[in-house]
Amino acid sequence: MSTETTNSIDSSSQDSSSLESDVPRPIKFKRLDKTARHIMQILDKEAVEEVKGQREMPDIKPGYIVQLKVEVPENKRRVSIIKGIVIARRNAGLNTTFRIRRMVAGVGIESLFPLYSPNIKEIKVLDKKKVRRAKLYYLRDKMNALR
Repeated sequence: MSTETTNSIDSSSQDSSSLESDVPRPIKFKRLDKTARHIMQILDKEAVEEVKGQREMPDIKPGYIVQLKVEVPENKRRVSIIKGIVIARRNAGLNTTFRIRRMVAGVGIESLFPLYSPNIKEIKVLDKKKVRRAKLYYLRDKMNALR
């Protein structure tokens, strides 16, 4: 009778140790918000690299005169060509945007585009103007900014 109890105790200790080894211990994070932010940064970089691998992305800076071929969301077959000067750029990973100013019938129009948008089919840099500012909002006052 005593041998049976020792065998059952040994087998129960083996079962509990095997259960502990199969189940991974939970990872303890000191600051969960920092860890989540780090994971999001990694995912953001991977998404940007994926988009850059699919199509060619020229480096766009304020002062560049660019020509965009943009797919109109309402009509998927129509591609409109937009030519203007880049007056601002906001770097935010996958959400990077740039602002273009152009003249339409003598009226200045500004458009904000996401750089990695699937609606932008092609970006072509036509000219590079030398500027000393990161944001060229002063061009709003000038009518002939493209010349």
